[in-house]
Amino acid sequence: MARNEVRPIVRLKSTAGTGTTYVTRENRRNDPDRMVLRRYDPVLRRHVEFREER
Repeated sequence: MARNEVRPIVRLKSTAGTGTTYVTRENRRNDPDRMVLRRYDPVLRRHVEFREER
């Protein structure tokens, strides 16, 4: 199973400015916009929005 551009690896960066990142995969065919998820930020010790950076 080859890796392709339909599900590329993306890096999610915290909007709180702490520098925390998550790495995940995104299906660009179903959702071509930039991904925004609420994830746990261990520096702030609370959930904040993480946005995809390209």
